[in-house]
Parts: sequence; C-alpha cells; structure tokens
Amino acid sequence: MKKVFLAIFIPLGVIAALLLAGSFYYFGVTFGLRLDSDKLQLSAACVRVYDGNGEQIESAKRKSVSLEDLPAYVPKAFVAVEDKRFYTHHGLDYRRIGGALLKNLKTFSFREGASTISQQLIKNTHLSSEKTIGRKLKEVKLTRQLEKKYTKDEIIELYLNSIYFGHDVFGIAAASDFYFGKEAENLSPAESAMLAALVKSPNRYSPFRNAEACLSRRNFVLKLMKEQGFLDEIGYQEAEKEPLPDLPAATSKSDSYLALVFDELSEIFPEADTGDMNSLRVYTFFNRDLQAKLEETEVDSDICALIRDNRTNGIKAFYSTCGVLKRLPASTLKPLLVYGPAIEEDFICPATPILDQKTDFSGYCPDDAGGASGEYMSARYALSHSVNIPAVKILNTMGCERAAAYLDRMNLHIDGSDYSLALALGGMKEGFTLPALADGYAVLANQGTFAPSKVISRIENSKGKVIYQYEPRGSRVFSEETSYLVNDMLKTAVKEGTAKKLKNLPFDVCAKTGTAEGKTGNTDAYTIAYTSEDTVAVWLGNRDNTEIAATGGGLPANLVLEFMKELYRAHTPADFPACNGIEELPIDMQEYNVNHRILLSDPNSPFLTDRKELFKKSAAPKEMSTKYSSPKIEMPTISVNHGTVSIVLCQTEYYDYVVKRENQGVETTIYSGKYQKCISDSSVTPGESYRYSVTPVYKNIEGETVYLPLVHIEKSNSLPEEWWND
Repeated sequence: MKKVFLAIFIPLGVIAALLLAGSFYYFGVTFGLRLDSDKLQLSAACVRVYDGNGEQIESAKRKSVSLEDLPAYVPKAFVAVEDKRFYTHHGLDYRRIGGALLKNLKTFSFREGASTISQQLIKNTHLSSEKTIGRKLKEVKLTRQLEKKYTKDEIIELYLNSIYFGHDVFGIAAASDFYFGKEAENLSPAESAMLAALVKSPNRYSPFRNAEACLSRRNFVLKLMKEQGFLDEIGYQEAEKEPLPDLPAATSKSDSYLALVFDELSEIFPEADTGDMNSLRVYTFFNRDLQAKLEETEVDSDICALIRDNRTNGIKAFYSTCGVLKRLPASTLKPLLVYGPAIEEDFICPATPILDQKTDFSGYCPDDAGGASGEYMSARYALSHSVNIPAVKILNTMGCERAAAYLDRMNLHIDGSDYSLALALGGMKEGFTLPALADGYAVLANQGTFAPSKVISRIENSKGKVIYQYEPRGSRVFSEETSYLVNDMLKTAVKEGTAKKLKNLPFDVCAKTGTAEGKTGNTDAYTIAYTSEDTVAVWLGNRDNTEIAATGGGLPANLVLEFMKELYRAHTPADFPACNGIEELPIDMQEYNVNHRILLSDPNSPFLTDRKELFKKSAAPKEMSTKYSSPKIEMPTISVNHGTVSIVLCQTEYYDYVVKRENQGVETTIYSGKYQKCISDSSVTPGESYRYSVTPVYKNIEGETVYLPLVHIEKSNSLPEEWWND
C-alpha cells in the first residue's frame, strides 16, 4: 500500500511543484504588464529609418481603414489562413496549441506555431520577436487583456491596420494602394487572398520577388476560404484565374529610397514579420539634399537616378518613377564587358588600332550609329566615341564566355543563352538594374575592386544593440593598371567624346553614355559618370518599353551635370590616384597612321611626329622606330622616257635625299636636298647603262642606301646619228 501511495503521490507532487513554480514564474515575468492602447494604432507600427546624419526619415505609406468599409471577404481571408477559430476562442486557441505541440515533439523542433490573430497583434505591437518562454508568457497575458477590452471586430480591424505587408507597407489600406492601386474597399477576393498570403513571410511571398511562391500561397488561401465557407465554387474559380500584379501600382518620389531600404531589409532578414520590423532602428547612407536634387527632376519619361559613394559603397540618394527595373544596358556595358577585360588580358591597349569596317560575323553584321567609317581608329577613340564595330571585333577576339566571367565578378550575371557578339552593344534578354550597373562602374573608380552598394549602414534592435553592420569586403575584378587605363579612356569620353557635356566640370570625371534602340526610336538612354569619390547614374525610359523623346546620352548627361554640381557644391573631389604600373610612352604616328603598327618613337624624331599614350608597364611596346636614327625608305620607282630617267620617291617627311648615278665606274650626285616627288635626269647618253642609288638623310645622319635596278638608255631612230656624237 505504501508503494502504491508513493507511486501516485510523488508524481502528483512533482507536477504540483512544477505548476506552482510555473505560476510564480508567470506572475514574476508578467507582473505589472499592461496593455497599451496607443501601441495598437497604425502610427506605432513602423520601422524607424534614419539618414546619414542620424535624423529619422518619415515614411509615407501609413493609411488606415474602418472594418465596416471593407468587403466581408477581406478580413475572412486573413481569418481563413491565420486563425480559423478567431471568432470562437478567447485569444488563445488551445486545440491549435495542442496540435502544434504534438508536431513539434514528433519533429523535435519548434517550427510549428499556434499564434492567433489576437496574439499576433500583441506580438507585433507590444513585444519583440525573440523566441523565449518569458516573451510568450507576456504575450499570453496581454492577449487576455486585449480580448477583454476589445471586440473581435475591433481586434481584426486593429490587426489589419497594423500588419506588415512588405516593401515598407504597413496596414491593409496602404497595401491595397501599393500592390493594386486601389482603395481597400474595392479589393477583390483574389487580391484579399494575396494580401493574406503575405502575412506569413512578406519578403518570401512578395509578388515582385517570387511570383511563383506568391501565386501558390494565394491560391492556398483561396482554397481555405472556399473550404471555410467564405467563397463559393464560382467565386473561387474566378479568383484563382486572376493574375498577380507585376509592378507596384503606386510609388511616390519620397518612397524611392525607402523602397530600397526595405528591399535590403528583406535580404538581411528574409523571414521577418511585423513584430521583427516594429523593433528595428535602421541607419542608412541617405543624404537629404542630394535626394531633393534628384526628386526635382522633371522629364517626359520614367527616370531612375542615383548617387553612390565609392568609398563607403553606400547609396546616398536614389529616385525612380518606376521602381528598380532591369533594362538593356546598351553601350554602358562596353567598358565592363569589352574594354576592361580586353585590357586586363592584354588583347588591347588604349592605342590599339582597329579597323572600323562593316564586317559579317557569321550572320551578325553590326553597324555604327552613323555608319562605318572604313578607317582605323584607336581603342581609346572607339570607346570614348562609343563606336560599335570595334567593340564587337574585340569581343569576337576574346570570346563571350571569357568576357562575361568578368561581369560575374561584379554581380552582373548573364545567362549562357545570351552569349553572342550582340553583348558588346548591350544586347541581351533581360538586362541589369541601374544600381547594379553603377556598382560595376564603381569597380573602375575603386582601382578594380568590387563591393556591392548598400543603403543600410547598420541596424539596431529596440534596446540599441547593433544586430547588423555593413562591412564591405572588396574582391578583385581588374588590376589597378587596367582600371587606370579604362578610367583615362573614359576621361577622353568627357573631354571630346559622347559625354562631352560634362567637360566643363573642374575636376576629373569619367563617363559613358548609352542608348538602346527600338524599331523607330530609342527606348533607353543612360549616362553613368564617376569621380574618385562618387558614381552618378541616370537612366531614362518608359516602364512599358515604349520609345522616348530623348536621343543619345544628351539629356541624361545634362542631368548628371546638374547632380554633380550639387554633389560637389562645397568641395572638389580628389584626382584619381597615380598608378605605378602605368607608363606614358611616345609612339611613332607615321608608322601608326600608315602601317597601323604601334612602335615607340625614335629618340631623334622631329617635334610633333609622335604622340604620347598610356601603357601597362607589363605590356608596353618594346620595338622602337629607327626611321630618324637610321633613316630608311621604301624602294623608289625608276623609268626612262624619251631619253630622260625619272625616279619617283616615296615620301617620308623630314628626310633629305641624296640621289647618285653610276656609269662606267664613275659616280655622280644628281640631286641632294629636300623631298621632291620626282627626280629627273636627262644628262644621260644613249646606248649607255646606268645604276642609280637613293640615300635618305636626317640631320646629317645617312640612312640605308637603296640601289635601283639598272637602266639602259636606248638610241632613238628618229634623229641622225651625228646628233648623238656632238
């Protein structure tokens, strides 16, 4: 009997002790905890975002709506997927708690949750999202207080007006406006289901991030609505066919930068919910003055513009009328895909001569904007004037896969199906965003090192603890030498090329323009410019790919000019740093222009016969011209006509010429002096043979003598023989 007693009452005693301890712990943790009605309001539900000076940025997406103004299926969509017994329980769903507990025990995890809508409202507005027993107990107590003070309709209204829907959108009224461009009162069942689908993970299920996942979960919500009697079969089938939005329906100027902030937040905390967001303080690189300058821009198309700090890799200002779209990069891709990689691998240097001649590349026949010139031009000229055919020729020499590997290192990824020579001109299926392109140009500004740009510098929790800090880790894409050379070529684009609208800026600027063409006009226009400190990028186009009035990079370049004036209103950016691996060498321009070869200039060359160009020391030309230290000419032509010998010289500027004649062992100088096209000698005797020689001379330096073929002077049959003997 005693053993039975012990077997029964000891476990009961243990259970009682645990319950007592639990009660003490519960009351200790929740002592003095009170529901704060102010925290339930929409104004309290937001992330605190701060600019680069630590001042809070106000967000515009804050709207509320009354439950009575909403169609009945709107709240029911949320009830169906989040808390189907919402209207019958008193804040805690014990059946759901038990089911979740069993599943967690079976899987040895705590993945299955059992929070009701009431609990979610409390967690989102009053507590942090830490997963502790203490926080859960606080949630239980506050939920009980909530249920006692508010009706179910009041709770669901507060819930709908405070929940986070992703993309800096809090509350169903703002969500309806952002995603669908309509008042929440006009939401359809399918739209209501999509918004309800976002609650579990706004970032993961965003239609703009993962349309497939969003569609699947929306249809799951619709199915639950049908099963729970909130939708009939016909309504369910119609709703399931309704498409998702593919772009935000409405964005305001002031929202452009904040949209980037919340996109980045979703990358840092991909599973964040309303409670997570409500407890964060987000510090950014935002510059109010620069943002205001970008936002005052008025154009007849969509625009995207940004200013990126090359030192911190922080985006200081961003303005877009159409979000962050991927567009064809056009000629802005040339420095990153073609010229940078080709210089890096020593295929070309800035001086490399390239024939700008229309060429058939196995069926692909690119042309220049004004038609091929048919002439040789330097790689520097081709890039700075954005000539198409030379860029395609260089890519053809390198190969698309080899060149695209450099883009991969800059997070500019190209699908293998896009590999074609059209890439040299920015031809591809999808394209890149403007921030991604700006990051690529910042590689050149940062001596060949890549680091992705960010808008968030650090994040603190509600207690001020730093839980995220942006620490850029650069990775090498190009050598310092390559970056220096491409920078210098893009400075030429500013001085005399396609970006010359920026040439009056009183500091070092590198820039590239680009335009993408539609069937009858341009669809995209770019200018991307950078200094040692910042990158400024502008794109003009229309989100629906219709053509724009702007031609070339002219208008975007004007905008970049204005932005740079504001950016450097109070200081001047430093020049780009020198590079020890670069040397400036003179090249022989006559050899370059005539024979299209790069030879170092002869030390004895006359003034203005050479031009200096930049080279990597590791790939500098070694062969030197000797045309002035050891003059040399091509073989002249010689002919005899009516008893007169004519010698036609090949012109070599700055040479003197000595022409001699040898006959029967006697050598006679018949000419000595400056270049003449034709040297004539009529003091010859019929019937005799003569050998002529030509010696080039430069500043008393005799060059290599050229001996002409032997000529014979025929006797004329038309004159008496005695005339010849006189």
